[in-house]
Amino acid sequence: MNHKGTQRIHKGHKGVVIRNLFIFVRMGYKIVEIKVPPDYTDTEIRSKIAKELHLKEFTWQIDAKSLDARKKGNIHWLLRIAVTSKELPGAEQDPCAVLEIPYRKRNERVVIAGSGPAGFFAAYVLQKTGFETIILERGAEVNRRAEGIENFEKTGEFNPVANYSFGEGGAGTFSDGKLTSRSKHISPEREFFLQTYVEAGAPEEIRYMTHPHVGSDNLKIVVQNLREKYKEMGGEIRFETELLDLSIENGKITEAITGSEAIRADHFIIAPGHSSYETYRMLMKKGVAFRTKGFALGCRAEHLQTDINRAQWGTGQLPGVKAAEYRVTSDGDGKHPVYSFCMCPGGIVVPAATYSHTNTVNGMSQYSRDGRFSNAGCVAGVHPDELAGRKVTPLEALQWLEDLEHSFYAFSEGYRAPFCSIEDFLNSKEPHRIPETSYPLGLKPALLWNMLPPTVTASIRKGLADFSRKIKGYEKGNLMGLESKTSSPIQVIREQNGLCSGFDNLFLAGEGSGYAGGIVSSAADGIKIAMNLVRK
Repeated sequence: MNHKGTQRIHKGHKGVVIRNLFIFVRMGYKIVEIKVPPDYTDTEIRSKIAKELHLKEFTWQIDAKSLDARKKGNIHWLLRIAVTSKELPGAEQDPCAVLEIPYRKRNERVVIAGSGPAGFFAAYVLQKTGFETIILERGAEVNRRAEGIENFEKTGEFNPVANYSFGEGGAGTFSDGKLTSRSKHISPEREFFLQTYVEAGAPEEIRYMTHPHVGSDNLKIVVQNLREKYKEMGGEIRFETELLDLSIENGKITEAITGSEAIRADHFIIAPGHSSYETYRMLMKKGVAFRTKGFALGCRAEHLQTDINRAQWGTGQLPGVKAAEYRVTSDGDGKHPVYSFCMCPGGIVVPAATYSHTNTVNGMSQYSRDGRFSNAGCVAGVHPDELAGRKVTPLEALQWLEDLEHSFYAFSEGYRAPFCSIEDFLNSKEPHRIPETSYPLGLKPALLWNMLPPTVTASIRKGLADFSRKIKGYEKGNLMGLESKTSSPIQVIREQNGLCSGFDNLFLAGEGSGYAGGIVSSAADGIKIAMNLVRK
């Protein structure tokens, strides 16, 4: 605060005049950047701040934190710290951008299909502003979902409502829970999202880590706590309730049709994620316009975590840091960039089939990231038109991708992951020895380079050679399965406020809309659409 001292005079006991002096001390503020060892303590931070700024009394908080591992002999954390002290000149720290959520009772109902980050946060914000909201989620609540996944990995019996793709919290619930985002102009939405996540049990560090993650173990707790907060505000969520159809009267959506009822509402928000092919097809039949767009295809690369640690740090373990990460890119063949995607340090490769008779993989890790293996997608950017050899419709793009996912299932005759070593892929050498792996349903040797489209194979082959030059020992890892869920190959045509073109009460949000990718940007998209609806 920056106020002058003030006096207030009043008569005390027996008429004695008493002067109370209220002094508001001006607190100065300064940002300081320091380097600390990987296993630093708060005492070390405080000592460095005192020495740097010549202060005796102060408070501090970390604003940003990143690991600098460019020199293996001098790995350290870079901390950006906000320091406040009466010994500092200047004003206090400016407040962060705040999302203003006005409340008033509104006699309008909104149906939201999908409980992933986009759908849930759209519903959560609208409920806070006074709308009546109902979330429809085709999958199960998170504990039943976890039971279905556990049974799937033990028996190979796929559960359509309790799997890695569908259910409470969306696909991200069973992932590493990375909260990075390249989206710009979402600062208020991002701050609201992070604050809400921390209040629901996410670690405080997600506010300031350069590469924050929650971990699947924490995410299961977070989504349950968010659900309870949402219900306490009056929100309703119906699990194992799939949106099958929409009723239209005079150009407006009037009802959401499920397997058991028709739900009337004033507004409808669809947040289908990247895998709800039936929902996409239903929307197209209803006249919702889509277009094709670029996306990425490839496989999962798995390594021993200690090998990645040594490559990145020069040692198998580094006190104070959970596990080494990597992010690598390559120009590939010059037309189709190749990059690592959704790296899960100390994680596992999981069977991420969205439907029975499809076979895809993804990565997952717990907050501790202490598993034996690491994994990451290795994918090439492509366009559906190029893969098909002609200009295709959005419907045809979906069918092409689904057919590819079916082909991996047909090859394995189930959910074993087709695999080969990275060296096999580079040299077109048939694999024989089945390695140790985190993948729970087994591996099947495969000529992966023949199972992917030729364009993708050619570019990934060059990308893998580049990765092996950048990360020592990378070629010793293994490739497995089909990584086809980096993003959707189609995008809805929508107005600036999120409305589907040609409709005045239908919105598509999040990753399934083609305008977001990942937990944070999807949540921000849902929040923005909710706020646009509030203003509308």
